[in-house]
Amino acid sequence: MRRLREFTLPDVGEGLTEAEIVRWFVAPDDPVRDGMAVCEIETAKALVELPIPFDGKVHALHFERGATVDVGAVLITVETEAEEPAAEPVLVGYGASEPAVRRRPRKRPDVERRDHRTAATPPVRKLAKDLGLDLASVVPTGPNGVVTREDVQSAARSTEPEKGGRRIPVNGVRRAMARATTESAFTAPHVTEFLTVDVTRTMRLVGDLKSDPEYAGLRVTPLLLVAKALLVAIRPHPEINASWDEEGQAIVLHDAVNLGIAVATPRGLIVPNIKDAHARTLPELAQALQDLTETARSGRTQPGDLTGGTVTITNIGVFGVDAGTPILNPGEAAILAVGAIRLKPWVHKGEIKPRHVVTLALSFDHRLVDGELGSKVLARTGAVLEQPKRIIGWS
Repeated sequence: MRRLREFTLPDVGEGLTEAEIVRWFVAPDDPVRDGMAVCEIETAKALVELPIPFDGKVHALHFERGATVDVGAVLITVETEAEEPAAEPVLVGYGASEPAVRRRPRKRPDVERRDHRTAATPPVRKLAKDLGLDLASVVPTGPNGVVTREDVQSAARSTEPEKGGRRIPVNGVRRAMARATTESAFTAPHVTEFLTVDVTRTMRLVGDLKSDPEYAGLRVTPLLLVAKALLVAIRPHPEINASWDEEGQAIVLHDAVNLGIAVATPRGLIVPNIKDAHARTLPELAQALQDLTETARSGRTQPGDLTGGTVTITNIGVFGVDAGTPILNPGEAAILAVGAIRLKPWVHKGEIKPRHVVTLALSFDHRLVDGELGSKVLARTGAVLEQPKRIIGWS
């Protein structure tokens, strides 16, 4: 005897509420087995493959590729072998017990209601998504406040771009980035300080490390030494490795430095972090940076690597930009932007010489980081990059 089992979208990490189906690995009538990935989804944080927790044969896929699905919604129905119920013991003189009354399962409503979100049927939701419309902005005319197809089409006509323009739906990572930067910009009072540094000695050290056998197979760049310099600067100033607890009205100091690295990917900007970066040797940090960036650009960063960051570096210099005012990653107190390293005339030992120069920009949350603390951390970071041998004495 066979029965149908449902596989629902799980919460793949940190309270995510929805995900977009990127692709299916199975089709109706395909066999599946416990642990087999049946689809790939994009959450607000990363691409994730979903394994199914039982064996069987695919009966139906409930969403098309590109659909946005709520956590808890049925993704796939699978035909499985029904487990035989254990025989009920019969007491002599009493006979078998009466069979339990079976209730007919409730019919699922055609209209999805997503908690406080707008009610609409799945086809209408897909239409709104394809047109780049936020359902919450559409005025419903259907019964009980349901948004209809006509409502969506009418809203689309009223928001059509000028001739020659186009609309790009914002989903997944890009939508998460938009929400996070907006939240950060309007909740944390940002202050940004700038420091221009002679990094000629750091550039020489980068060249030396590239030929060092201990770094064979590793990608050694100035970012590695910037990361190490920031970690060295944080050590005597742990107050900057903190976050603001609005509800508890407290400053939370973190023991571990989980160093976030902003990475531009085809799906948008993400900030995975290196756990316990402060405890890693320079070769270990180089390996972690390489793994982090390669994984991020391939779209395989796991949700756990995108949470728990305490301080971040963003390398805008790779785009030829000298400086900027970076926005804090939500929940963090500081972010360091690294500009382009350029050969410039510089006063060195009383003479004007060509030197490698970079501008550092440190943004911090002024609720918990004052100007003195922010300035000390930025100055110490710059001092290490000017004289990288300080890594040894100050670590």
